[in-house]
Amino acid sequence: MKHFKTLKNFLLEHKKRYILGIIWLVIVDILQLIFPQILKKITDLLQSNQLSLDELLNYAMLIMLLGLGTGLGRYFWRIYIQTTARKAEYYLRNRLFSHLQSLSTNYFNTHKTGDLMAHATNDINAVRTALGPGVVMIIDSVFITITTLIMMIKTTNLLLVILALFPLPFLAFSVQKMGKVIHKRFRNVQETFSDLSDRAQENFAGVRVVKSFVQEEEEIKKFSKVNKNNFDKNMKLIKVSGLLRPLIQFISGISFLIVIWYGGILVIEGQISLGDFVAFNSYLSLLVWPMMAIGWVINILQRGSASMERINNILFEKPDITDSDNTLDTINNIDGHITFQNVWFKYPNSNGYALKNINIDIKEGTTLGVVGRTGSGKTTLVNLILRLYDIDKGNIFIDNIPIRNFLIKNLRENIGYVSQDNFLFSTTVKQNISFAFEKDIDDNKIYNAAKKAEVYDNIIDFPNGFNTSLGERGVTMSGGQRQRTAIARAIIKDPSILILDDSLSSVDTQTEERILKNLKDVMEDKTNIIIAHRISTVKNADHIIVLDEGEIVERGTHEELVNNNKIYNDIYVKQMLEEKIENI
Repeated sequence: MKHFKTLKNFLLEHKKRYILGIIWLVIVDILQLIFPQILKKITDLLQSNQLSLDELLNYAMLIMLLGLGTGLGRYFWRIYIQTTARKAEYYLRNRLFSHLQSLSTNYFNTHKTGDLMAHATNDINAVRTALGPGVVMIIDSVFITITTLIMMIKTTNLLLVILALFPLPFLAFSVQKMGKVIHKRFRNVQETFSDLSDRAQENFAGVRVVKSFVQEEEEIKKFSKVNKNNFDKNMKLIKVSGLLRPLIQFISGISFLIVIWYGGILVIEGQISLGDFVAFNSYLSLLVWPMMAIGWVINILQRGSASMERINNILFEKPDITDSDNTLDTINNIDGHITFQNVWFKYPNSNGYALKNINIDIKEGTTLGVVGRTGSGKTTLVNLILRLYDIDKGNIFIDNIPIRNFLIKNLRENIGYVSQDNFLFSTTVKQNISFAFEKDIDDNKIYNAAKKAEVYDNIIDFPNGFNTSLGERGVTMSGGQRQRTAIARAIIKDPSILILDDSLSSVDTQTEERILKNLKDVMEDKTNIIIAHRISTVKNADHIIVLDEGEIVERGTHEELVNNNKIYNDIYVKQMLEEKIENI
């Protein structure tokens, strides 16, 4: 199975466990082959009235021992094969998650969360089933088929064997054809399950929007439509996979019919004994399992192959942003001098440039304010500093070194970033603030960061203070509390570059003023970039730029820009008017 080559290293590492499991499986199969011979012996002795009570007890004891050995063997092959399949599941899920963490931001812009969740759950389960029960059924069916055929030929009439096995080629041909259909339809099932997961995940995440717009019924209809599609695809799969077992039973029934007819004639004519006939039927019963297993194996392997193919599509995906060949891995600390030189950038799959001919020089220890209308390119600007995207033309330098020459890890560790969405994890407040640290840090540092972000008093009012667990995405906090917690998370890193991306929009002007005053000491030795819609947030910046449609249309200090009577002044006048109206 070509799609399973991704697991080559894992399978080589655990081959001993698989080998031991297969050995125990073969032992079980050999023990099963002894049963028909015991039945043959007992039947012939009974027919000739030569079976004594002691011999009957001995045979019964032998059957019990064989049953015990078979039970132990089945336990051990399960321990070795099934647990290895579980380890493969664990390994693959970790590998998938780790790889997703390495992919660039743009990948998650084009792939839905629900779809990725389906890969990490349903698809990996299908692969685990293929590597566990699938392997068992392959070995079991192949070994039992070969050895049973040998025993049938050696102990019974050759013509009877040929007639009994005559229907099997039709079975093999049918299973092969159906297997291809199963593979295609199971892939469709997994894709529709991804759509279903994505619809549910998105709806749960946006449940407050749904309720506020009274769209529950409409969302139920949309979910029902996706659910119906998932149901229909599963039904199409079942219609094919459900035929496998009845088909195998029908063909095996034909084989038994042939054996009863022709084998009965041979017994009547004395060419074989009644014990031979009973043993032959027992062997044929053993063959029914491999014939049934063929169907299950094809089903399981095709499902596993389809799922592995889907997982491989992610594992083979390369990140857009990687460390370059010219990376200077010795640079761990950044001073913070940032230079944009004729920078042009457009998002993947976009025709228009989001930023055009950007030239900025931000000296270390200074603060740059960035103002502009919605969609003017403010967030895009800082995304380039974080190397979430690479530029199309021009250069970005940090400390006069091209940004591509920094290790991505080192670059981002030196930047404290507060994004617009203020994402918080569903852990404790303390863990959210100390997110940047791998080990536990001094609580006083956490408290101090919270105080500077003006969120300390809010947190200690929570039921468990800093140990209060937050809801999904920090939903149990208000918008302002989330913003301030995110600010605390950024400043506790003590980064060389601090970026605040519209991170004070949800707090009132008085709280904003206190936060900026608290941050004055924090920002003093850092390079700071403050993006804001409110002029009050950036008015004290050393330098301010105004973006409009991806271009810098104004630059200067607050006083200079107010006197320009352009976009900045227009925004400033409107906001001053709004403040006066609010204070009336």
